[in-house]
Amino acid sequence: MTQEAKESDVLMKCTSCGVKIEAENRWVKFSCPKCSKQKIIRCDKCKRLMNAYECKKCGFIGP
Repeated sequence: MTQEAKESDVLMKCTSCGVKIEAENRWVKFSCPKCSKQKIIRCDKCKRLMNAYECKKCGFIGP
């Protein structure tokens, strides 16, 4: 099983608020800006409100 297949099998949630990600155009996924080892997922609302998120690997906190 590829990494992409594993990620698609997992329910995605916003890193900031925990909301389930359902609409593909209303979220963003990127690597942690500090360590690049953790994927950060943000819903549209948390992006707009600039809610903080925390990387579970290195502890980086960003808006």
